[in-house]
Amino acid sequence: MVIRNRRELFSDTAKGMLLAGLGLSVSRDLGLAPAWAAEEPARLTFGSMEPLVEFLAQTPPDKIISACVGKIRSGTSLRELVAGAALANARAFGGEDYVGFHTLMALAPAWSMANEEGNRPESALPVLKVLYRNANRLKERGPGPDTMGPLPPVPVSTDNADSASVRDAARAKNLQKADQVFAPFANQGPNFGLDALMEMVDDGAEVHRTVMVAKSLELSGFVGTPNAHTLLRQSVHYCVKNEASVGYVQQSLELRQVIPTLLERHHLLNPSKGGRRMDDAWISGFSRTVLGSNPAAAAEAVALALAEGIHPEDIGEALALGSNHLVLRDKGRQGRAIQPGKPEGSVHGDSTGVHSGDSTHAWRAIARSGNTRTRNSSLILAGYQLSRDRSYQGTEILTANPVHSGAVAEAAKAFPQEKLASELEVTIRAKDQPRAAALVQRMGELHTDPSIAKSVLRKFATSEDGALHAEKYYRTACDDFETTRKSLRWSHLAGLARVTASAYGFKAPGIEEACSILKG
Repeated sequence: MVIRNRRELFSDTAKGMLLAGLGLSVSRDLGLAPAWAAEEPARLTFGSMEPLVEFLAQTPPDKIISACVGKIRSGTSLRELVAGAALANARAFGGEDYVGFHTLMALAPAWSMANEEGNRPESALPVLKVLYRNANRLKERGPGPDTMGPLPPVPVSTDNADSASVRDAARAKNLQKADQVFAPFANQGPNFGLDALMEMVDDGAEVHRTVMVAKSLELSGFVGTPNAHTLLRQSVHYCVKNEASVGYVQQSLELRQVIPTLLERHHLLNPSKGGRRMDDAWISGFSRTVLGSNPAAAAEAVALALAEGIHPEDIGEALALGSNHLVLRDKGRQGRAIQPGKPEGSVHGDSTGVHSGDSTHAWRAIARSGNTRTRNSSLILAGYQLSRDRSYQGTEILTANPVHSGAVAEAAKAFPQEKLASELEVTIRAKDQPRAAALVQRMGELHTDPSIAKSVLRKFATSEDGALHAEKYYRTACDDFETTRKSLRWSHLAGLARVTASAYGFKAPGIEEACSILKG
C-alpha cells in the first residue's frame, strides 16, 4: 500500500479536519463557522462514519469477530472497518493507553497484510485479529468519559503563533492549550499541521512517541479528511502526558539542545537538493559509524551527511540496517526482562531490536512527509535514537556475529531452494531463531522470490500474538526490505524470521474463532 503524500493530505483537507476537531464554537472564532451555529456536541463524533465507529466501540469481544464477518459479507470493506476501529480507539484512549495505542498502531499494518493475502476468505484474518484486540481493550477500559472529546470553546488566535507554539504548550504541561494551538496549523498550508506537531514530538526520542505520528498519518488516509485531525491529536495528548514525568524530561534534555544546534550549525533549515547517491560501502560504513557513536555524535554524523547533500533515502537506508544489526545480534531476554509471553532468549515484542526497527521506520516515514526541517530533524533523531538503542546492549554488540552466521549458515546450504520455505515453517514452529534467520538469508543468496519468504512469515505474524508488535514489525521489516538495495536487503527478512520464531507458541486471542467463522 502506498501512503498518501502528507503535504497533499493537509493541504486538501485541513478545513474539514479543523471543523471536526474544534467544534462550532472554536470554528466560529477562527472564522470557519457562522455566529449563530448551535452549541457544539458533548461528544466527539465522526459524521457519516459514526454508526460504524459506535458499532465497533460497543460490540463486546466475544461477538466482535462474528459481527465484523457479517459486516464484511454484507458489503463493508476491511478498509472501512480499520477506519472505524481507529476512530473508536482514538476517541476512547486518546493516545494515553499503552495497549490502546499499540492496537491502533497495528491497524494499518494488519490491513496491508490482508492485502498481501489476496482475494481469499482467510485474507481478513490479520484485521480481525486486531479488531478483537481493540474490542477487548475497550471492554477492559469499561464505561466512562472518552479521553478525547471536542475541544472546549476557548478562543484561538494565530496572529502571533509560530511552529513552536505546540511544543511550548506541551512543555508547560497545558493539554488544553496544546490541543487548541495545534488545531489551527492544519489550516495554514500544505504541511503546517505535521510540521508544527513534529516540533513538539522532536522533544523526545522513543518508539511510541514516533510511531504514533507515523501510523496516525497513515490512518488519516483511511478515516477521511474530516476526521484526520482526531488521529493526529493523539500525539499532543501523548507528549503532554509524558512531559509530567521528571525522568522522561531529564532523559530528553540533551537532544532538546542537540537538535536545534545541529539544524542551525549545518544550515539544515534551508532547502537543499540532497541528491548524492551513495554506494554499498558507504551505506555499510555509515551504519557502523552511527552504531559505534554516542547519541550526540551519531546525530552530528547524520547532520553532516545531510549538509553534504547525501540523499535522505540513503541515510535512512543505512540507519535501518543499523536497527537490523541489533535485531540479529540481540542476546535475547534475560533476568528481569523475562515476562509472561516473553521467555528467556526471546526477542519479539518490545525488545531493543524490534523497537529500534520500528522507530527508524517511523522516522523515515515522517521525514518523507514533512518540510525541510521535519525531514532533517527526523533523520537526525533517527540516528540519535539508534545510537541510544545500541547503548542498551553494550559495546559488545558492535562486533558480535549475527545469530545466523557460522555453522547454522552452512547447515542452511544443505537444503535445495524448493525445500527452504517448508523447512522455514518447521523451524519457526521449533522456535529456532538462528536457523530461521539462516534459512531466509539462504533464500536471498539463491535469489528466491521474496514473496515466498514473506508468505511464511506473514502466516505466523497473523496466527501468533507477538506481544502487540507482530503486525507492526512485519510491516517494518518488509518496507525496509523494499527500500534497501538488493545486495543488502535480505538481512531485514532474516531479522523478521528470527523475531517470528521467537514469537511462536503464543497464539493470538480470537484467531481460532476467526479461522472457524471464515471457513464456515
